[in-house]
Amino acid sequence: MDGFLAIYIVMLAAFTGYEVISKVPVILHTPLMSGSNFVHGIVLVGAMVVLGQAEGFMEQLVGFIAVVLAAGNAVGGYVVTERMLDMFKSSSKGEK
Repeated sequence: MDGFLAIYIVMLAAFTGYEVISKVPVILHTPLMSGSNFVHGIVLVGAMVVLGQAEGFMEQLVGFIAVVLAAGNAVGGYVVTERMLDMFKSSSKGEK
């Protein structure tokens, strides 16, 4: 794939993603995020596969960075979802 074509695809995906997410109402961000956490796990598995296939130092470095960022993204998604779900729990502890 030509380098300019790859850059064009990344820019187009970033613009499209921004436009789609900016149109989502605030009330739907948490269900949308919790529903898409599985995608973060798939990205993490893909990054680990790429790291496993890396041969040179630069490929291993990029693969390692991809694994770290994907893991942070997956864990962060679940942490934020858990915090948002805690907001809907009853605040009265010990009362019946």
